Amino acid sequence: MKRFVTRNMPAALILSVCAVVFAGCGGGQGAAAPAAETTAAAETTVTELQAPAAAETAAAAKEKSTDETTAVGTAAVVDVVAEAEKNGGLHPVSGTELKPGDYDISVDSSSSMFRITDCVLTVEEDGTMRALITMSGSGYAYVYPGTAEEAAEAAETDRIPAGESPEGTNTFEVPLDALDEPVPLAAFSRKKELWYDRTLLFRASSLPEEACREARPAVTAESLGLADGTYTAEVFLEGGSGRAKVASPARIFVKNGAAEAEIIWGSANYDYMKVDGDQYFAEITDGHSVVVIPLKAFDRPLPVIADTTAMSQPHEIEYTLTFDSATLTQEGESPQSKGEEKAEEQTSAAQAEGKETSARM
Repeated sequence: MKRFVTRNMPAALILSVCAVVFAGCGGGQGAAAPAAETTAAAETTVTELQAPAAAETAAAAKEKSTDETTAVGTAAVVDVVAEAEKNGGLHPVSGTELKPGDYDISVDSSSSMFRITDCVLTVEEDGTMRALITMSGSGYAYVYPGTAEEAAEAAETDRIPAGESPEGTNTFEVPLDALDEPVPLAAFSRKKELWYDRTLLFRASSLPEEACREARPAVTAESLGLADGTYTAEVFLEGGSGRAKVASPARIFVKNGAAEAEIIWGSANYDYMKVDGDQYFAEITDGHSVVVIPLKAFDRPLPVIADTTAMSQPHEIEYTLTFDSATLTQEGESPQSKGEEKAEEQTSAAQAEGKETSARM
């Protein structure tokens, strides 16, 4: 299902890459997360801090149903891991593979009720990592690195209390062993006084290239061995005011090892895009600006410029687009570039006209 998404760093929820062979600085080295374990981690169980009354138990079950099974965010971790399994699995990236520093990164959450609007990863000299996550609200009092059942039995000193952001929302500082590895995190609801299972995926792919201790080759259609055809991949937009949206997944056209991406904007207010100084004009389709641009690499931010006509004067805005190779899915045969299509159409028309002329003669 196609949806429109926006990412405005540092308010990111999903991915870009460290110019590495799949995701992050450790591309190709880690073991894939077992599907059974991933599924189990993503399932939600509710454990009460103290024995609940019958009404509270019913309320918890109802919240579990509406929160986990119908939430848009529920599929985020599970779907990404499932797609990654098809492409060789996720490859965990440890702190020893990264340079010390603070980095804005993207996070997938298994629940729309546990929405993260910002995440800053801190990497220490010894490779120790921790993530400061900022929530969209203030509904949780604690989190615990583990399951809801484990959290209910844990000492209060082992729970991570909520901090407060400048906007008054919750913040939590969570220790991390690795990126690109599903992390079980229990969250304690202030309102329900219940622990809920959550699963987070901290994205190595959203790190800047300079975060890697060792530079790695770019992930391209050729390096991935993609056959000619049409694919889809999740795409994430960052920059601008944060209000712009693009459709995700996006269609990827591969031919002779080169890739093009079809960008569908959330409105018809964009008349062209620029990539590496070259200009690509939009077509308006069903009320959306549609632009096909070259895609030189996956899993890293691609700087682009988009010209908007929504203002009193046209205005060029800088964005980045990140295409997630872990979500690549082949659709079918690749359409050729529009220029080649037109050339072939013209050739076919000329040939047909030639045959008609010959027949008349």
